[in-house]
Parts: sequence; structure tokens; C-alpha cells
Amino acid sequence: MMMGFFFFAIFCRQLLGGVIFFAYLCTLNKKTELLMNIRNTWMVLAIVSLTVAGCSEKKKSNDVIAPRVVKVTPAEPEQMQEYRFDNDVAWIGRKYRVTIYREPSDSLPMVKDETGQKFVDNVVSLKVSRQDGSVFYSRVFTKASFSEYLDDGYRRTGILEGFVFDKADGDDLVFAASVCHPKTDEYIPLVVRLSRMGNLTVKRDTEMDTLPEDAESSTNGSTAAGTTAR
Repeated sequence: MMMGFFFFAIFCRQLLGGVIFFAYLCTLNKKTELLMNIRNTWMVLAIVSLTVAGCSEKKKSNDVIAPRVVKVTPAEPEQMQEYRFDNDVAWIGRKYRVTIYREPSDSLPMVKDETGQKFVDNVVSLKVSRQDGSVFYSRVFTKASFSEYLDDGYRRTGILEGFVFDKADGDDLVFAASVCHPKTDEYIPLVVRLSRMGNLTVKRDTEMDTLPEDAESSTNGSTAAGTTAR
């Protein structure tokens, strides 16, 4: 009886061990399967990443980058505003009417600066009238009227900027004129004197201009009345 119980206990122990071992094998198999699945997943992801990167590099290598063309639209020509002076002036014991009118002129050649910007040149009309309304002197000035007092740079790229009444000085009416490079502080100042005989004298204004003074030039006012002021 005891021997039978002993063999039965051994049998149960071995059976229990077998069950435990079988359970362990099943667990180990599941772990192995899980690890295999994880490894396979990572391998698939790695292959996909390499494939995408390769396609991306290939696409970039085939791209042709064309330079962007910026179309530059030329700016409209610039011009100065109109200017008008119309006043009575006491001169040689009488009153005279001095009228100055400056306006941009499309009929004159335009000038360009170093950027290619165009500027409209100006024309100036001067008229000196007596009290009875008769015209003592009348003339139209452009940059070319002062060409002999300008250097080549101002002849090419300068405009007639200003022409204003200065003062009555003895037998002369004195005016200030200037030829400038547009939109800069560079200009050539000129002194214009109109005598009571109707003669016009032009010279560089040496008090404002450091450039050498050109020779004076006298022009008879034959375009006007050409008579003595009285």
C-alpha cells in the first residue's frame, strides 16, 4: 500500500513538472513570437524610410531651379513744379514790372542720373515791363543759354533749376540763376545782370561757386526792345 502511494506521488510530481515545463515552453514561444514581430516591424520601417529617402534625393537631384526674373519697370520722368514771380520793382527812379515764369518743358531733351532716372528740363521766361505796359526786355532761357559757363557734366546731366529776381543795383537789375544735377546739392550758381541799356551780362557767382570763373559774356538784348530804360 505504501509502495503504491509512493509511486503515485512520484508520478504526480513528474506530471506537474511536465505541465510547468509545457507552460514555460508556451510562454517562451509567445515571447519569441512577440520579439520576432517587433524585429520584423522595425525592419519594415527601416526599409520604408530608406526607400522614401532615396526617392526624395533622386527627386531633388532632378529639380531644375530657374533664377527668378525681376521685371524692372522704369519710373516716370520726374519734373519740378512751376514757379512764377510777378512783382513791381523800383529801378532807376521808376517802377518796372518783373515777371519770371519757370515751367517743365517736354520739348527739351531729358537728362538721366546714374540710375537711369529721367528728369524733365525747365524753360524760364523773363519779361520786364514799363509802367505803361510796354515791354522793355523779354527773353526765354534754357540750359543752353548758359552752356559756355557749364562743364561737360552739367551740359549732359544738368537742368536749369532756378531763375529768380535778386535786386536792383544801380543801373542793373540783378537775377540769380542756377544749373543743377537733379535731386542733389550740386549746382553752378550764375549772376545775370540786365542793364538799363538792355544788355545782358552773365558770369559765375564766385561767392558761392568754388569752380574757376569763366569769362564774362555780354549779350545785347535785341530780342527785346533793345532800348535804354526810361
